[in-house]
Amino acid sequence: MNWITDTLRPKIKSLLQPKRDTPDNLWVKCPETGQMVFVKDLEANLMVVPGSGYHMRMSTEQRIKSILDGAFEEIPVRDVVIDPLKFRDEKRYVDRLRDARAKTKEKDAVKVVVGRLDDLPVTLAVQDFSFMGGSLGMAAGEGVIAALETAAARKMPCILFSASGGARMQEGILSLMQLPRTTVAIQTLRKAGMPYIVVLTHPTTGGVTASYAMLGDVHIAEPGALIGFAGPRVIEQTIREKLPEGFQRSKYLYEHGMVDMVVHRHDLRATLARLSRILVKAPAAQAEPARIVEPPLALAAE
Repeated sequence: MNWITDTLRPKIKSLLQPKRDTPDNLWVKCPETGQMVFVKDLEANLMVVPGSGYHMRMSTEQRIKSILDGAFEEIPVRDVVIDPLKFRDEKRYVDRLRDARAKTKEKDAVKVVVGRLDDLPVTLAVQDFSFMGGSLGMAAGEGVIAALETAAARKMPCILFSASGGARMQEGILSLMQLPRTTVAIQTLRKAGMPYIVVLTHPTTGGVTASYAMLGDVHIAEPGALIGFAGPRVIEQTIREKLPEGFQRSKYLYEHGMVDMVVHRHDLRATLARLSRILVKAPAAQAEPARIVEPPLALAAE
């Protein structure tokens, strides 16, 4: 044996052999504790970090599968004018839309489906933060309206999962017009006598908070979710004061009466099923009791 067989030959073989592609997304780091979690374990745990309980963001597909019984019907959303303002910043708006659609495999930030939750028909609208920060534009507004109108027409509860940084600046005033339009659609659902349940996920801010996200019959927040209009940093810079600990987080909002309950993701499906049945006066189904993170206000006051 010599350097030709021990060193040179293995080097030549390594150059000739194709390199193995190793996925770079096998592990995820918890933003709160720094804990490294295997992706498959995280997905099996509904994107909740096992050690810290930190709620990671869910994709639209993951969210729908975690709530509905199985098969569902996707509700078509009316087409809108693309790039009505011919907006351009560092990139053209049409290019940003194309990139977001390629990344998420969705047409826009809101997807609407009809399915069964614990065998009860429901309409589900899911806002995806991965699509341009879940920003509210004309297409997203049409999605919310489609969900509300479908629930009203089919006489079923409407459940909306909000996740947004606010209105979409690339559409200017046209994005802000979605605030009154979605509000009118909520009134249509109310006239039909059907419940509207909002699940506030991290983050829910800006024009979304100023419209349909805070007009539900019941407001549920996931633990740790940031919920508000302006962000805490902007508020601190404006009033030049230090904000209280946990300001605008779901627990703080619950303690101050802004949301009805804070529910762990593992208990969310059972909680939504129970609330939907109560609000439409449907017969009770066999379900495990949900673990609410904070005690009801009435009990806390005693």
